[in-house]
Amino acid sequence: MEPPSPASNKARVDTQVRLAPFGCPPSLQAFKARLDVALGSLGCSQEFLIHNHADIGFCLVLSVLIALMFEVTAKTAFLFILPQYNISVPTTDGELVQYHYGLKDLVTILFYIFIAIILHAVVQEYALDKINRRLHLSKVKHSKFNESGQLVAFHFTSLIWCLYVVVTEGYISNPQSLWENYPHVYLPFQVKFFYLCQLAYWLHALPELYFQKVRKEDIPRQLQCIALYLVHIAGAYLLNLTRLGLILLLLQYLAEFFFHMARLVYFTDENNEKLFNVWAVVFVVTKLFTLTLYILVIGFGLPRVENQALEPEKGNLFSFLFNHILFRMSVLLLVCLFQASVMWRFIHFQLRRWREYWHEQSSRKRAAACAKQPAKPLKRDSGYHENGVVKAENGTSPRTKKLKSP
Repeated sequence: MEPPSPASNKARVDTQVRLAPFGCPPSLQAFKARLDVALGSLGCSQEFLIHNHADIGFCLVLSVLIALMFEVTAKTAFLFILPQYNISVPTTDGELVQYHYGLKDLVTILFYIFIAIILHAVVQEYALDKINRRLHLSKVKHSKFNESGQLVAFHFTSLIWCLYVVVTEGYISNPQSLWENYPHVYLPFQVKFFYLCQLAYWLHALPELYFQKVRKEDIPRQLQCIALYLVHIAGAYLLNLTRLGLILLLLQYLAEFFFHMARLVYFTDENNEKLFNVWAVVFVVTKLFTLTLYILVIGFGLPRVENQALEPEKGNLFSFLFNHILFRMSVLLLVCLFQASVMWRFIHFQLRRWREYWHEQSSRKRAAACAKQPAKPLKRDSGYHENGVVKAENGTSPRTKKLKSP
């Protein structure tokens, strides 16, 4: 089979641009057409890329793992697999290997993005698709079920992992460690690896919007959620607030796990909404703990750090800024406004849900009351009806009773 000529490719692009639907911008349609032509010249198409993206990612991951077997390429392969920038820190018990961040972390994050894509496809194919075939959901519910199913698996795994890290590192048993010896430039292996995997997962969610063919109506909402997670996780990682970030992620993932679990139960049984009540309680409690931690660490803990000299090479720029009360109050104000907006949306959602619930209950009670009322017997005239006229028993029409004139 001969490859398409450049003239035919150009005609194909022009035709697709002219036939673009009214709802799609011509520039986007032209980009899709040129992408399709470029992939076609390579022997594949967009559909091929969508259906086989996990296999392509697996081949790339496998090539990196094979590179570990050879001495020439092993050093490069370790850049993709293991966290970099390790340093030996002397302690009373000896030397302790810890890590800090750098540009080479982007290579490691890229490798684990492909790992996340592979795991995403495994959960989708071997769990969610099989459940969807039994439930026979609509297109909208099918998309939301897949979203919640993926996030339940991720939040549950991250919740257990994060809880293990904060317990073993002693961040819960000793809350003062959240701000003591700040900035926390050097991280244990499990803390840095956790942050790299979190960044890789939320970055992998961006191409998954294309691979999973997410509806256009859901893309802005999911992009906003991904951006918020990336900003908070990357901010905690780069500003050396990793200890506080771990506790906040633990609280956030706990609430999100119950929410998406409640959605899964609701899609299987629409009459079962009890888990939403559990989520509502967990959500309020976690938000109160989140706001308390922000005030405790930012408002009271970090200003008491002894090392307040500006030393950017040690990564204490953020600690130096917290020495100024104006900066601390500005950060706390932004945090309080953000949490207030989240709580307002939550309260608005709950009020709307309760109104719908009571409206449905009242309509059911009215329907049940109408069904219990006995049917009133109709009063019929004596005789029988013939052609709309009441006939007497002997077949003659009954005479109408004349009223006496006054």
